Amino acid sequence: METRDTTTTMKTITSALATAASIALVAAATPAQAQPTQDTLRVRLNADIRSTDPGVNRDVNTDAVVAHVLEGLVAFREDTSVGPLLAQSVTMSPDGLTYTFTLRPGLKFQNGAPVTADDVVYDWNRYMTPANNWRCLSEFDGRGLAKVNAVEAKNPATVVFTLDKPSALFLKTLARPDCGGTGIYHRSSVGPDGKWREPVGTGPYRITDWKRGQYIELVRNPHYQALPGTRDGNTGNKTPEIAKIRFLVIPDPSSAKAALLSGNIDVIPDVEDNDLPDYRARKDVLLDSTPTMSQNGLLFQTRDPALKDPRIRRAIALTLDVPELVDAITNGGSTPSRSVIPRPSPFYGKPQAAMPGRDIAAARKLLAEAGYRGQTIKILTTKRYNSLFDIAVLTQAMAAEAGLRIDVEVLDWATLLDRYNRGDYQAMAFSYSARLDPSLSYDMIVGPKDKQPRKVWEAPDAIRLLADSMTETDPARRQAVFDTLEARLREDVPAIFIYSETRTSAARNYVKNFTGWPLGQPRAWNVTFAAPAAAPSASARLPATASAAR
Repeated sequence: METRDTTTTMKTITSALATAASIALVAAATPAQAQPTQDTLRVRLNADIRSTDPGVNRDVNTDAVVAHVLEGLVAFREDTSVGPLLAQSVTMSPDGLTYTFTLRPGLKFQNGAPVTADDVVYDWNRYMTPANNWRCLSEFDGRGLAKVNAVEAKNPATVVFTLDKPSALFLKTLARPDCGGTGIYHRSSVGPDGKWREPVGTGPYRITDWKRGQYIELVRNPHYQALPGTRDGNTGNKTPEIAKIRFLVIPDPSSAKAALLSGNIDVIPDVEDNDLPDYRARKDVLLDSTPTMSQNGLLFQTRDPALKDPRIRRAIALTLDVPELVDAITNGGSTPSRSVIPRPSPFYGKPQAAMPGRDIAAARKLLAEAGYRGQTIKILTTKRYNSLFDIAVLTQAMAAEAGLRIDVEVLDWATLLDRYNRGDYQAMAFSYSARLDPSLSYDMIVGPKDKQPRKVWEAPDAIRLLADSMTETDPARRQAVFDTLEARLREDVPAIFIYSETRTSAARNYVKNFTGWPLGQPRAWNVTFAAPAAAPSASARLPATASAAR
């Protein structure tokens, strides 16, 4: 194993990375403003949302905002299990083919209309219309885990889903944030022409204003009926304590930091790791760090003329000193991991935790065997997320030691996402939002490219093993399947996963109950403002002499 240059190389790379990123640390010289008098929580978004149509033209910011407005029959709990939300109860038939959902009584949409089983059927039919491009269509139309053969309203409060085969992931897929949580909305959300207008849901807030590129403003839903108890992931008690939520679009991290430290915004859900020392020095800022199931890494187009040879992909993996790379990217804030299964998962065991070492000599040997002659490999990335830009730059530098020629091309986030969905790239630094079950983690990457171009791993045995994991319910047997998939993933290397994020939020110290969870999405429900301190009396404010008039 060739390690003699690692320390020197990493110092050089870290220095170059800081220069390339060009992130200025803004000094907090401006005195912090007092708690705002208006009942509005101001939350930073690093980019605008893409739409309000659930699970359509979406990204993680879109999912987070939509979750405040639309709710599904079920949702993920804090511990990554699935619990009821709009459903009061869910019953599965003994053969696993029929799911009966009983709606909670008295539910209303944000326009005051009652929620009925007919609404669920109407929404499902729209989700399943191919022209609407629902992200999760393929999961339910027979291409994915199970086909939904029928959805029927048995009475106003009861809706029944019938599957073609049992699925261990049916409820979890309904709850997936990237599926829009399969949110239920009123028919007025859709225009007479069938096109999406605006979300009229059941969530704790409703959207009242969207100034593209500037902000999305939400106000409290007067018809909201919270579940009893406490907040629990995307379900549980979701009381809208604060009257208004304004998601402010501030792409530049330095500008966001300055806004928070000066009191012009209240919350940054995902602060830059490099800025943590500055935040920790401030008594007027509260930090909350939570390991999440979001994953960062490199994707490969395995049909590319150069990268279709797994030896070249393995060689790239062998050039990476993943612990050093993650330490440089996250300032020591996250733990390295080569597994597609995130560290917080209960299925994260020894095979998933194994960390291959860097081996430049072995990488060069593989490249020679593959007939690599210095062809350029291009990694696409973005500066929307600094971590993705850093991954690309560090990979470029580390791979160069084995003779690999790598170019880095920076795209805006929307273009990068479109290229990802089309499979139009050689290599890409990419981030996946949290998947709360290992089958769903593998489903991000496994599948036939002809039907789903965004998939990166179409090996027949991987597709078969994934299908087995989706029908198996015994935890021990599922773990065995995931361990086998882990070994195959590291051999075939259609992707190199590098770490699952630790997400740190920063909030003004008058913001209470803003906390993270494994999904990594900001949640503004149940958040409150602390009672403002009483203003000092006139006698306390003014000296007892006339000099106070100066």
